Amino acid sequence: MIDQNEIIGLIAAVCTTFAFIPQVMKVWKTKQTKNLSLRMYSIMFIGIILWLVYGIRIDSLSIIMANVVTATLVGTIMVYIIKGKQ
Repeated sequence: MIDQNEIIGLIAAVCTTFAFIPQVMKVWKTKQTKNLSLRMYSIMFIGIILWLVYGIRIDSLSIIMANVVTATLVGTIMVYIIKGKQ
């Protein structure tokens, strides 16, 4: 049984993770990244990876799941930003 703290964590994870979906969809549809900061997304990506490591170390399902999905979304945006600069 998942405890109440993990339930709160899972709800928070859904909110913060899915907040990136509109940006990913906009970038995917328009292929425009001119006004996005690669530096900001790079720092964010590093933070997400560190949160993932932390979640693994404390065995927190909500932190692990949120950061795997968020890393994928942020990584996708970063790929589009890098491709746009080439």
